[in-house]
Amino acid sequence: MLDVFFAVLLDPLALGLCLAGVVAGLVFGAVPGVSSTMALAVMLPLTYGMTPEHAMMLMLGVFFSSVYAGSVSAILLNIPGTPGAMMTLLDGHPMAQQGRAGHAMSYALIASIAGGLFGWVFLTLTAPVIAQYALKFGSPEYAAVVFFGLALVAYASSGDTLRGVVAGVLGLMLGVVGRDAVTDVPRFTFGIPNLESGIDIIPLAIGLFGISEALAAIEKTPPKLKPVAMPLGGLMPPWRELIREVPAALRSSSVGAFVGAIPAAGSAVAVAVAYSIEKRLSRNPEKFGTGLPRGVVAPEAANNACVGGALIPMMTLGIPGDSITAVLIGVLLLHGLRPGPMLFENQPEFVLTIYVALMFAIILTAVVAGTLGIRLYNRVLQLPRRMLFTGVILLCLLGSFAVRNSFFDVWVAVLSGGLGYALVRLGVPILPLAFGVVLGPILEENLRRTLMIHKDWSVFFERPISLTLIVIALAVLFGPVLNSLIRLVRQRSR
Repeated sequence: MLDVFFAVLLDPLALGLCLAGVVAGLVFGAVPGVSSTMALAVMLPLTYGMTPEHAMMLMLGVFFSSVYAGSVSAILLNIPGTPGAMMTLLDGHPMAQQGRAGHAMSYALIASIAGGLFGWVFLTLTAPVIAQYALKFGSPEYAAVVFFGLALVAYASSGDTLRGVVAGVLGLMLGVVGRDAVTDVPRFTFGIPNLESGIDIIPLAIGLFGISEALAAIEKTPPKLKPVAMPLGGLMPPWRELIREVPAALRSSSVGAFVGAIPAAGSAVAVAVAYSIEKRLSRNPEKFGTGLPRGVVAPEAANNACVGGALIPMMTLGIPGDSITAVLIGVLLLHGLRPGPMLFENQPEFVLTIYVALMFAIILTAVVAGTLGIRLYNRVLQLPRRMLFTGVILLCLLGSFAVRNSFFDVWVAVLSGGLGYALVRLGVPILPLAFGVVLGPILEENLRRTLMIHKDWSVFFERPISLTLIVIALAVLFGPVLNSLIRLVRQRSR
């Protein structure tokens, strides 16, 4: 890893791209409504023509810094910039109202860096082990893993499980559009020649996570949003107070790293768990929500530790850990790389590059946000949001065209953006749809290979790993239905 580290350190372009990604992430993440996923979707087309290594330097810079920056609007505006910052505002904004906005933002930054480093260590130690074990997987195990991941996504997405399942099935259908790999029969092409090669994940991701979220944000943004200038006060809290929060930061980082490694769990779950744990362990739980530094440290450490955790299933199994890593898979596919255990086997230097890129993203976020970001954020928050989101949509359209110089990709982005916006309005989560598109071909390939070799569905129930994963997945999918039936029976019996 040291060789790769020094190679990146001596590459001005790589460092410049990572720095540019960090700056872009700090700006995007600080603006309410601009999620980390949207930021990555906007930046994705820019990676076309780059080397895979340079592309990951840029994208991981955006990824990590935008996750941290979501705390800025949570503290200063009482509006979470990203889903992971939803718990930060509970104590961060009261601190700002007390004239300690600078302290709150410093706590958030330090905790974010600590969580990011913990997640990085967790990633580098765990991912090679999981990948080595995953190399022993056969087609039944791999199909079961994908099915398990889709079930978790459907269950963990906002709204009820049924809507998540509907979105996932729709994604699976979109994922198999094109000519059948075995029979060469067109599927769901409707006579459109451009669809015979399938729906490209890049414009689809840009539409789902960029255009649809921008449209939803424009709708929610008031016509005249008054800029808020919050006095920062002192920037650096006393060292005694910082040292006092170290145990909480470590506990929350471990929670974030483990939860982040679970497909579809995401940062929102991690920060909620971390915050609740610290509240239960506290001698004065009633002080949470009144401007307690620990109420900022815990969610921010967990939030940023999720970054390293979410990369584990993406790199080792090819399963996105969350919507952000779904976009990152698009980056890898754009550059001819397929995530999964074979990535460690065939591209070990590239894997090390991802480790190093995340490390530099953490370091540069600490430097840039610590020296400039905190003082300039009040101005960032005064950007006209409707104009910003309109610009995001235009960049998404231009980026969709630039990938392959194809107007068809622009139409794919527009239609997927409209579809994503409609689903959001209907209360149907779009994350299972994206996962279905990414994982659909993998699921189909491994299912068909399994049945061609073993000629029988029973093989899935004869192998311990596949059986365990399928049972858990079915329990996740049908558990809520069974609980509802049990409650109904109990109510009627009374």
